[in-house]
Amino acid sequence: MLTLLVFIILCFSAAALGTVFTNSSLKSWYPTIKKPLWNPPNWVFAPVWTILFMMMAMAGWMVWERLTQRIFCLSMVLFIIQLILNVAWSAVFFGFRSPFLALLEIIFLWLFVGLTMITFLNVYTLAGVLFLPYFLWVSFAAVLNYSIWRKNL
Repeated sequence: MLTLLVFIILCFSAAALGTVFTNSSLKSWYPTIKKPLWNPPNWVFAPVWTILFMMMAMAGWMVWERLTQRIFCLSMVLFIIQLILNVAWSAVFFGFRSPFLALLEIIFLWLFVGLTMITFLNVYTLAGVLFLPYFLWVSFAAVLNYSIWRKNL
């Protein structure tokens, strides 16, 4: 259970760091940019991300518990990279207020979430399945990011 707690702390620390960048623009810049009609209301994001970060933590923990060699493992390296890229997207989109650079960044995030999901599926199927909603949400976020960039050229 201690290891699960470490994964929860790791994931929610990334979430908290992303929130720092997001909050800097959520009330000042974000309301002023053009968004598609299908843009979710702001209140949707916090509960969705809370659930996704909890699922990420559980998936990471499940894989960690099943690894035979923990010193260097592709699954865990990919897991950490996608967490870093998750925070980086918030920094680029909200912190730097750059939908274009965020669009480029989210391509890498999407790729690493997908790779993490695939490696997790190979270690423990349920862990990979827990990553699927995150992968789908990042896919949606990429399309939304693209739409926002195009509307604000």
